[in-house]
Amino acid sequence: MGEAGGASTLHRVRGVLGIPAFRRLWIVNTMCGTCDWLTLLALSALATKLTSGYQAQSFALGGVVATKLLPAMLLAPLAGAIADKFDRRRTMVICDILRACLLISIPVVGTLAARDIALGWLFIAVFLIEICALFWIPAKDAAIPNLLKRPDQVETANQLALVMTYGVAVVTAAGLFSALSAIGPTFHVPLSSESTVYIALGINAIAYISMAIMVGTRIPEISGRARREGKVTSADTPNLLVMLRDGMRFVGTTPLIRGLVVGILGAFAAGGAVIASAKLYAGSLSGGDAAYGMLFVSVFVGLGTGMFIAPKFTERLAHNRLFGVAIVSTGLLLMVVAIAPQLWIALLAVIAVGLCAGVAFLTGLTIIGTQVDDAIRGRTMAFVQSLVRVVLLAAMALVPVLVGLVQSQNLSFFGTRIDATRPVLLGAGLLAAVLGIVAYQQMNRTSKSLVDGLFAALRRPSRTDSGLLIVVEGETVEDTGDQASLLADWLAGADRDVVLIADPTVQEHQFKVALAATAITGPRSSALLAAAVRAEIVDTRVRPALREGAIVIMQRFVHSPAARLGAAAGLDATELDTLSDWASGTLRPDISVLLDRGPTAGPQADPAQHWRAQHLISELAAERYVVVDAEGPAIEVGQRVRLALRPVLSSRQIEVSEPARMEVP
Repeated sequence: MGEAGGASTLHRVRGVLGIPAFRRLWIVNTMCGTCDWLTLLALSALATKLTSGYQAQSFALGGVVATKLLPAMLLAPLAGAIADKFDRRRTMVICDILRACLLISIPVVGTLAARDIALGWLFIAVFLIEICALFWIPAKDAAIPNLLKRPDQVETANQLALVMTYGVAVVTAAGLFSALSAIGPTFHVPLSSESTVYIALGINAIAYISMAIMVGTRIPEISGRARREGKVTSADTPNLLVMLRDGMRFVGTTPLIRGLVVGILGAFAAGGAVIASAKLYAGSLSGGDAAYGMLFVSVFVGLGTGMFIAPKFTERLAHNRLFGVAIVSTGLLLMVVAIAPQLWIALLAVIAVGLCAGVAFLTGLTIIGTQVDDAIRGRTMAFVQSLVRVVLLAAMALVPVLVGLVQSQNLSFFGTRIDATRPVLLGAGLLAAVLGIVAYQQMNRTSKSLVDGLFAALRRPSRTDSGLLIVVEGETVEDTGDQASLLADWLAGADRDVVLIADPTVQEHQFKVALAATAITGPRSSALLAAAVRAEIVDTRVRPALREGAIVIMQRFVHSPAARLGAAAGLDATELDTLSDWASGTLRPDISVLLDRGPTAGPQADPAQHWRAQHLISELAAERYVVVDAEGPAIEVGQRVRLALRPVLSSRQIEVSEPARMEVP
């Protein structure tokens, strides 16, 4: 569930950066991102300096990139298992120290050994450095949710990390490398190009040592409380082979993660196709290197923009649905790129492709951070991160081959020769769209169609009032009454008016008596009746209070009676959703609290119908609901409700203090 609109980006960022442990890790992550990009620039430049001839330099340059990607193909599952088995803080410290040593070794070998040996060691060092990064990243990513105060902060935390890694860090690294390269000519210092690279590597080595010190001494929270207190050790967890097996089984058998994997295949296959064919595609638009550069930059501009605005979409659409919608949109927009007749159209379409891919990537990481258990999060993160790299590498390697094969067919359309990049991009877009549909079906918990999701993501929220509607749904009137009253008492401490609307069973009963006199007692007519009663309450009490900016707490909104009566009548979620939208005028709660209790005992009880009704309620309110265990004393259940609601209230900048004592009215 996304943050219920209202919290500004600045407010969310301040809330996350206000946590000391996360702020320190964020600084470390920013330093790491800058070092990674600077290392890539420096080593790519060094590889070309250690070779001669255009062909050899091209091979060396490609070899550096391929060597960086190779460990992800071979060791990603192992890296994830290590992140879950061993102390994550120690893993990060060891990796940073090893990276510093490897970076120092490159200028040492380059100075003392022949060029061929220096080039060979450069490739080996790049491979080993990337292995360290492969172990470091899942340990860091898996630790982030444990440093935050609330689950709703995971999205903002990932947003900050990705914007820095793929935005600010890239610019900083490029600027630093350019500045180092300009020192010699500007100040007339006798520095060779190799010496400039060695200085850059030395700066990175110092940075990695600084990161190891900060992680090791200033962020003990990365280890987790249980490990810091010595309650959990690596010996308490299964061996690595068992963890690898369990991790792969989890990815393969969990619909949520399976859909995530399928969607990532589609999104980054599309992105890789754009990057790999950009040079030739620019030629088909009668553009040269300038057009190629603009297309390349446009992908990353779109990615950064998508990561920045993704939380706005989650105000309208649940993460699970938004992910599939973003993947399908990526594919459809890539098909627009394939048929774009002019450069400016292609640039806009490429930015849009990157934007949707950025939304999907941030949403996917947020899903893992909030919906995957900490014990297996490292393996899941490692698998997804490595999948991104492998898919990009495969697309960038396969697309040029496909373009060459298509080019040999001399395709034409109405006598006009078609550039080979066009059908390849069209096919990649179609593949991404199909995989996005599969991902949506795997991850979607509601009866909402993909088209509904597309429109929901694009349209503005229909609510224009400043109020907050909280609905309490439950098995019995007693349960919902107790919790609605406790909630109203708690929220009375906020600086907003609170309106409590009890379950309208009395009015409903009066109408049922009237219907019984006409022999109309079927479940369908009862569902219509319940919807009609609540439609009156929505129009006369709920909407006016919301327009005044009040917090409205209502028992058993339209969804609850519609689901319970609909379950008896055999209605499906689509029919009930239509009925609920009609009765409420498409008004949806900001959040629904679903009190989860087992079926009542007794000769009249129907457990199957009970669970069907519970399932229908969760489907009807799936974008804005939390499930709270309703077993136990009302006071304990009330504490669970308050804990579940705090993220939503915080996103609306509503602060509520705990009362000294709470009693059931």
